[in-house]
Amino acid sequence: MPITYTSGEQIEVYRFSMPVTVGVPFLALFLQSFVPRIFPGFAIYFDLPLLVTIFFAMARRNPISGLFTGAAIGLAQDMLGPYPIGIYGIAKTVVGYLASSLGAKLDVENAGARFLVTLGFYLVHAAVYFTVARGMVNLTLHWSWKYGILAGLANAVLGVGLYFVLDKFKQRT
Repeated sequence: MPITYTSGEQIEVYRFSMPVTVGVPFLALFLQSFVPRIFPGFAIYFDLPLLVTIFFAMARRNPISGLFTGAAIGLAQDMLGPYPIGIYGIAKTVVGYLASSLGAKLDVENAGARFLVTLGFYLVHAAVYFTVARGMVNLTLHWSWKYGILAGLANAVLGVGLYFVLDKFKQRT
């Protein structure tokens, strides 16, 4: 599945209704917080707020919008977790900005491109999170390539399915 470069005139920019813009991230945050109580391994491998950040950033194709989407979702996720506020906020801000910038340059509407983009952004997110947590907050975390790749692949598979469901809510500008 080729990833094609598109010109500025060919790029479709989408917007979303207010209930979708607010409701989907809240649902992702809710599921990320409460599903691990039933399935403890869920939070280890999946990051639903990250997938929502990537989807909205790539669909809107506006770096400033992607930046703010990532920051808002990341800070909300920080408030629900045990670590200092700002770690997820910084990581998801970087991913939101990069995903929207990439979405403006490439056709990211097919499954293969979405899979590769999600895998790549999961690894970027993990690297930024690890760097901020170790370097700025002085948390004791250990990096594992095996876990990182496995979790990235799991998120990429889940992301491709989730993106096709969320495509139903897109509205052309």
